Amino acid sequence: MAELIPISIVIGDRSYRIRILPKDEEVVRKTVKTINDKVIEFKTQFAGKDMQDYISMVLVWFATEQSAAASNDIEKEGLLAKLNNLEKMLDTQLAE
Repeated sequence: MAELIPISIVIGDRSYRIRILPKDEEVVRKTVKTINDKVIEFKTQFAGKDMQDYISMVLVWFATEQSAAASNDIEKEGLLAKLNNLEKMLDTQLAE
C-alpha cells in the first residue's frame, strides 16, 4: 500500500492539512486552485456575502459541473453506439 503524504491546502482563506497519495497531489492542487478561483469570481459577482456563502456557491457550481459532465459522457456513449450501428447497416447495404 502506498504511503500517504501530508500536504497543506488553503480554501477560502482557511488552511487544511490533509494526507493524500503522492500520485494525487497534482490533481488535488489543481482542484484547490479551481475552487479558490471560483470563490474570487463569486466574490466579485455577489458582494457582501461571507466566506461560507462563497464556498457553498462553489460547491453547488462544482457539483453541477460534475453532473453535467457525466450526463454528457452518457449521451456521447449512446450517440457513438447509434453511429456504429448505422455504419454497420451501411456496410451491409454496400456489400449487397
